[in-house]
Amino acid sequence: METKTLNWSQRMIDSVMVRKPLLSEGIQNDKWSYDYGVVLKGTELVWRATGDHRYFNYMKKNMDAFVDDDGNIREYDINLFNIDHINNGKVLLTLYKETGEMKYKKAIDLLRKQLRSHPRTSEGVFWHKKVYPSQIWLDGLFMGAPFYAEYVKEFGKEEEFDDITKQFILCAKNTKDHETGLLYHAFDEKKVQPWCNPETGHSKNFWGRSMGWFVMGLVDTLGFLPESHKDRDTLVTLLVEVLQALKDVQDEETGVWNQVLDKGDRKGNYLEASASCMILYAIAKGVKQGFLSKEWGKEAERVYKGIITEFVSVTNEGLVNLNKTCQVAGLGGPDKRDGTFEYYISEPIITNDLKGIGAFILATAEMEND
Repeated sequence: METKTLNWSQRMIDSVMVRKPLLSEGIQNDKWSYDYGVVLKGTELVWRATGDHRYFNYMKKNMDAFVDDDGNIREYDINLFNIDHINNGKVLLTLYKETGEMKYKKAIDLLRKQLRSHPRTSEGVFWHKKVYPSQIWLDGLFMGAPFYAEYVKEFGKEEEFDDITKQFILCAKNTKDHETGLLYHAFDEKKVQPWCNPETGHSKNFWGRSMGWFVMGLVDTLGFLPESHKDRDTLVTLLVEVLQALKDVQDEETGVWNQVLDKGDRKGNYLEASASCMILYAIAKGVKQGFLSKEWGKEAERVYKGIITEFVSVTNEGLVNLNKTCQVAGLGGPDKRDGTFEYYISEPIITNDLKGIGAFILATAEMEND
């Protein structure tokens, strides 16, 4: 197969492979962490575009560090009911389809088993985690739904897609701000969490990366949904509406997005890399798949240039850095994260966070590969 050279996507994954021959190496407790899946799905796009098998081998090596010959996943506990732990299953699906090795199918089936008994809200939306009862977080739609949809496409029954589309429709219904069209980071069905509005159950702010997760999950899920599905048009409309709301709070000068989306003028807020890359991925893939009009393609070009200008630097050794990524943000838990503006801007801002790097590879690969 003829190899093809991409630009930033390939340079970034090459830099990752130099810095981290094994993604989990050096991570505290060597966890089964969802961000590996973000990086490795980006790696998959570069592999498919270039035909260079080094990238496939990197995906396999990283998953083989966790999946044994019987399909058991090291550091994975189904009883935690953590939706984040489903995300790496997307990589396992690719490995199974490419190699036919049964260990991957067994691991995939184990993750599917979690979804069968995962706790849900009264309307049927997955809780984010067992330790976050009755809560929907936007992040979870990316972690669970595309895996679920691909699994159903490959091994399930068409009527199972109804459960997947419902996740997005009900999540948007429960998190949407009708004034701006933006989605709040999370929703507490019981309306008892210290971080939520006791009348609406909404968290207090629109966090950039949470909306990035949501639109990435939506565009990926649409890619697996049958064209004849009754909710397909509803999800396409939702994608357009949410991206338009994001466009309305875009930084005018750079074309990228703030950590707290609608408060760009407040002291301490900053342009944030991972959210900007995720939103670009959703736009670029949405245009390519025909979910978005061609006008969005011009918007994607603007965002792409803004991301390279604002967030990318290159070391003397030629390694690519992605700067200005929020390391982590959440709600509640042992740290009692309160979801205020001050909270979101207080979390560490780091360089080369795997979530940001993965989103960068995904977004730039979509832009650079026709």
